[in-house]
Amino acid sequence: MIGLFGGSGIYEALDLEGVREEQVQTPFGDPSAPLSIGFLGETEIAFLPRHGRDHQFSPTDVPYRANVHALKQVGATRIVSSNAVGSLREDLPPRTIVVPDRIFDRTSKRTSSFFEGEAGEGIVVHTGFADPYCPHLTEHLAEAASDALTGNSDAEAGESTDDSADGAEGTETAAGGTYVCIEGPQFSTRAESDFYRAQGFDLVGMTAIPEAKLAREAELCYATLAGVTDYDVWHDREVSLEEVLENAAANRESITAALRRAIETLPEERDCDCEHAIAGAINTPAEAIPAETRDRLSVLVGDYL
Repeated sequence: MIGLFGGSGIYEALDLEGVREEQVQTPFGDPSAPLSIGFLGETEIAFLPRHGRDHQFSPTDVPYRANVHALKQVGATRIVSSNAVGSLREDLPPRTIVVPDRIFDRTSKRTSSFFEGEAGEGIVVHTGFADPYCPHLTEHLAEAASDALTGNSDAEAGESTDDSADGAEGTETAAGGTYVCIEGPQFSTRAESDFYRAQGFDLVGMTAIPEAKLAREAELCYATLAGVTDYDVWHDREVSLEEVLENAAANRESITAALRRAIETLPEERDCDCEHAIAGAINTPAEAIPAETRDRLSVLVGDYL
C-alpha cells in the first residue's frame, strides 16, 4: 500500500477504483480526515488531505503524528507527499514541479517525534536523518515526473491511461534541491527570503517537517512532489494567497499525472534502508519501557521489543 498526502489544492484522491472510507483512531488522536482507500490498477492507495477536506488545519496545527501513524496502521509502506512551495531560484518559476532531496528545518512549535510527550513517555529513540527523503523513492519520483510531464512517458510502462497527463505535458520539472520548512502560517519576510537564498536553499514551504521525521520513525519511505506556486518575496513583491491558490490549482493536474506515472512503475520491493530505521536506534532498555508505552507504540516498535 502507498500512502498519499494531499497538500494545498489537492483535497481529493486520484481516480481510484473500489474506494472505501476508513476513520482510523491512533494513539495520537484523529488524523486530518478519514482515509480514502482504493486501487490504482493493482496498487492499493490510502489518501489523506493533510490540511483536512476543508483546509481547516494550519501548517502548525496539522495532526502530523496521527496522519503518519494512520497510514502505518492501515499497512502503507511508502508515503508520497504533495506540497505547495515558494521558489528561491529564478530558474524554478511558478508551476514547476520539483522533487527535493534535502530539508532544512526552521520550525519551532511542532512535536517532531512519536517518542516524546505523554504518548511517547519512557522511551528514547534516535533515528538517523541525514537524508530526510528516501533516496530510492525520490529518484523514482523524479524520473516519473520527468517522464509524465515532458512527453517521454511511453518508455517502459506503455502509454499512460490518464487523460489528464496530456494536458500536463510541457510542465517543467526539476530533481533535487533543499526545501527549507518554515513555521508559518505567515509567508517569509524579505530578510528571511534573502537569507534562505544566500544559504543556497531552493524551495520554501511549511509542511515537510515533521512529516519526513515521523515517516522515518515509522520506517516508511517518504518523498515529495513540490508544486511551485510563487517566487516567495525575494522577487520584490508580496506573495498573495490568491496567487498561491491559483498556481496550486494549476499544479494539481501535473502532480496527479506524475503520481499516476510513479505508482504505475513503482517496483514492488523497497531498495533502501527506511524499513529498518528503528533498528539499533532505541536507547532505552526494553525492560525499562513502561508497559503502557510499549502497548501504545506497538505499531512502531513492537518488532524491536
